[in-house]
Amino acid sequence: MNYGEALKYQREEAGLSQLELSAKTGISHQNISRWENGKVLPNIDFCVKLANFYGISLDELIGRKI
Repeated sequence: MNYGEALKYQREEAGLSQLELSAKTGISHQNISRWENGKVLPNIDFCVKLANFYGISLDELIGRKI
């Protein structure tokens, strides 16, 4: 699973659309779409914000298995 797939997985697990996630986090839905489609990678600040929002670790956010 790549980063984009992992981010999409977490969003879908939370039962949110990209627009809903955008409204709840203040992150633009355009950024969320670009990340999920693998066009760009989010910076670490956005990753921390998303991990905190979901209540998970950064490793879990990006689909990393330890």
